[in-house]
Amino acid sequence: MKYIKNYNENYKGDTMLLSAFPGTGKSYLFRSPGNKVILDSDSSTFDKSDFPANYIRHIKENIGKADIICISSHKDVRDALVENSLYFTLVYPDKSLREDYVKRYIERGSPAGFVNLVSKNWDQWVSELDNQEGCDKIVLKKGEYISNIFS
Repeated sequence: MKYIKNYNENYKGDTMLLSAFPGTGKSYLFRSPGNKVILDSDSSTFDKSDFPANYIRHIKENIGKADIICISSHKDVRDALVENSLYFTLVYPDKSLREDYVKRYIERGSPAGFVNLVSKNWDQWVSELDNQEGCDKIVLKKGEYISNIFS
């Protein structure tokens, strides 16, 4: 598997934009940054009336202030990143891992509505991630998390 070197080989800035699927370990990475400055940009905290433009502004304002910005993997965010020429690394699970991720969501206390939504849309969403352009991709295997990328 191709692991990240110097944050992101294709992005020439000082900040890696890490778009990651729910349950891949963004929060753990944020809480255990080691010697890196990591910003966890939770898209759910942004005003939806100006979304994703306000989210993209926030990301742009923080490039150079953090080593890694963890960002949403929602399609509208990914599309906006590409439209704004913001190169990112997309991390998501292998399509075969639906049950593993449903278990992760339940164990971390995610609401049943969220668990059901992801489970119901799993195949479609992971296929969309497989087909995403304008980014590097890392597909996590069974038992892998974002923290494995940096080990």
